[in-house]
Formats: sequence, C-alpha cells, structure tokens
Amino acid sequence: MVSKALSAANLETLGATRLAQLLIEISEGNAPVKRRLRLELAGAESPTEVTKQVRKRLATIARSHSFIDWHNLKPLVDDLDTLRRAIVDQVGKRLPAEALDLMWRFLDLAESIFARCDDSSGAVIDVFHSAVADLGRIASSAGPRPEELADKAFHALTRNGYGQYDDLIQTLQPALGPMGLEHLKQRMVALSAQPVRKPAAKDRRVIGWSSGGAIYADEIAERSRVSTVRLALQEIADVQGDVDAFIAQYEEPIRKAPKIATEIARRLLAAARADEALQTIEAAEHRRGGWPDFEWEDARIDALDALGRGDEAQAARWSCFERSLSARHLRDHLKRLPEFGDSEAEERALGYAERYGSLLQAISFLISWPSLDRAARTVIARAKELDGNHYELLTPAAEALAAKYPLAATLLLRAMIDFSLTQSRASRYGHAARHLRDCAGLAAAIQDYVSFETHDTYVSRLLQEHGKKAAFWAMVS
Repeated sequence: MVSKALSAANLETLGATRLAQLLIEISEGNAPVKRRLRLELAGAESPTEVTKQVRKRLATIARSHSFIDWHNLKPLVDDLDTLRRAIVDQVGKRLPAEALDLMWRFLDLAESIFARCDDSSGAVIDVFHSAVADLGRIASSAGPRPEELADKAFHALTRNGYGQYDDLIQTLQPALGPMGLEHLKQRMVALSAQPVRKPAAKDRRVIGWSSGGAIYADEIAERSRVSTVRLALQEIADVQGDVDAFIAQYEEPIRKAPKIATEIARRLLAAARADEALQTIEAAEHRRGGWPDFEWEDARIDALDALGRGDEAQAARWSCFERSLSARHLRDHLKRLPEFGDSEAEERALGYAERYGSLLQAISFLISWPSLDRAARTVIARAKELDGNHYELLTPAAEALAAKYPLAATLLLRAMIDFSLTQSRASRYGHAARHLRDCAGLAAAIQDYVSFETHDTYVSRLLQEHGKKAAFWAMVS
C-alpha cells in the first residue's frame, strides 16, 4: 500500500463531505479551531458577517480580566493571529475602511493583554507588531483623511507602554503623507509644551524605591511623556528626511554620548554632510584605546572615507583590528591596500595576532581567518596560558586542528580535561572522558611531543592525581 503525504492536493481526494466531518471532529474541544472555522464560514457569506464576528470576539477579549499563564499563552497567540489574519485577508481586501477600524480596535487590546500575561517569549508582541505592519497597508488602501489618521496615531503613541506601536509612524507614512505627518508633528510639539502638573505632596503616589529614594507615579508619567515626544519627533524627522529636526531632539550634552553621536552622524552622512558627521563623531566623549565601540568606529571610518581622508580611515581600521582582532576590519583594511601590499600586511597582522594579549581570542581569530598553522603554533607556544573553562572556544578549535596539527589539538583537549578534574566539575566528566578518548586517538599521529607529556605519561598523571574520581574513570572505559 502506498502512503500519501499530508498535502492539500491529497486531502482533496477525500471529498468535501468527509473533510467537513473530519473538521468537526478535530474542532471538538478546541475553541481556537472552532473560532477559525466560524470566521471562514462567515467569510464565505460576506465580509460584513466576518466584521461582525471579529468585533464580537474583540469585545470578548477586551472584557476579560483573568491572568493568562504559560499553558494558555499559545492558544491566546493563535486566537489573536487568527483575528489579525481575518481582518487582513477577509475584510481588508473588500472593505478596507472597516478593516482599518478593526485593526485599530485589535491593537487597542494590547495594554490589557500585556497587563495579564507574561510575554517573556515575545510571541504576543510579535502578533501586535505584525498588526502594526498590516495597519500601514490597510490604511493605504482605505485612504482615510490624513489629519484623522494622524490623530489616531497620536492617541496610540501616547499609550505605547509595551512597545506595541513601535515603528507606527514609519509604517503609516504613505497613508499620512506630508499633511498627516505635519499634523502629527504639531500635536507632539503641543504635547511637549504642556505645563508640567506636579501634584501636592500629600497626593503623590509612591510606586517604587531606588537608591535615590521614592519613585513617584507623576515622575514616571512625565518621563514617559518626554520620551514619547522625543521618539515620535525623531521618527517624523527621519521619514521627512529632516536631519536637523532629528538632532534638535537631543540636548547638547546628550549628543556627546557615543551611541547618540553615531546615530546623528549616520543621518548626516546620508544627507551628504560628512564634515558635520565627523565633527559630531569626534566630539563624542569616547574612551580611546580600549575595546572598540564598533558602531562609533565604523561611523568615523565612513566619515573619513566620505571626506577623502583614506589614509586616516585605513589607520582607524587597523586600530580596530589591533584592539580587538576584528577580522572584518582587517579584511576591509587589506582590500584597500595597493596590489601585492596586502600579503605583507596580512603577515604582519597574523604575527600580531599570535602575540595578542588574550590567548583565547588569538586562537579564535586564527582558526576563523583561517590560519591553522599559526593557530597551532600559538597553542603550543602558549600552552601554559590555556584556560580549559572555555570549552565553547576550545572544542571547535581542537576539532579544526586535529587533522593536521594533532599535538595542538591534544593540548586544547587536555586543558579542558584538566579543568574539569581539577575543579571537580562532575557535570563535565562525560565531555572530559570523551576528550581523553580523542587524545588517545590522536596520539598515534603525534611524532614529537616536544616538551609535553606523551599520552601514556599524561594518563598516568591523571590516575595519580584524580584516581579517586570514579565517576570520571567509569566514563573513560
């Protein structure tokens, strides 16, 4: 008997009657499936009927107050996504204005839902972010008045406590148009200009404590208002291509933070204002000489290149490599060198990597470059520095070196074995036993152990020092 794969084409051979019977059986005791089937039936009747069904379900969810534990989180996500897709596919294609209203109502559920569930997996917020993207497409089809849409967006952004409306301005940009964007901007400016109303001391509500003392509800509300306005005006500035308006949202001292300076510089570069971009980057209060802030460094390099200061950009790439063994910056540096000059520079870089302060980082870089001969040489020369606790780096390095450089691979394996036994890490004994068996397999390929113990001598020492760790030795044999 030939078995058929589960596919739509094969299921069609069962016939409509049998499929209907199966769907009824499958939906028994499964509320989300039943709701999906009802929506499909309503859609077959008319988009108006789907709209009624969706509104009814949205109202039911809005009235719910029970906590949603992890057992019920997936059914909730499935239910929400079914409603979202029904709005988009069954209503949006035929009644876009109705779909737009439904999607706003759908997004209005976010606050109450997040208040009664733990979305540590991110599954719920993903549904709402998808709804925001859908909202933009539906709004473009529905063609609402730009000012009305801007008012809706303003109302939503001032209630974005869980980040459900992130990217709303960008996704609504086509439907808002210049008029809607300007209206939204003016509403945000007006919000920023509202006088701060601080309640009397007796009326202030404490919602938490910090090292600085009580945290008051009115303080948090004010911070939220300031943040909402700033982020919205920045996003509006971005979609309008107004770099100066974006910059204006940061006070002068804040612009010196490396992350903020980088954001500003990127926008200035995009606007062909490389001089200002470099000035912004250079003005950042940035610690030099330590581990690179790659976003800041890359923005500076791009600004130097844009200004035709290639030598300085190359020096910056080399500096990033020297401080972090960044393969990306080294490759970018090498490909900009004159023909045949890259080989000499690469040799110099790999030699530098062998002497790098962090042995683990040096090995990781040389393995990934790849330069296995240098990696092996580095392991052998600096074996005493090996830290066997870093199995996540040493294990793949040993595997990469085993075929051609068995001694170096053995030393890496021994470092992990020694750490596990010396520190009595019983949870790693299985891995250590496997590493010891791997060492035995590599021994035949090692012609010269140099100054290191042979495999037999190493095993004898392990027996002498850790012979009482029966759990480990039981796994070896």
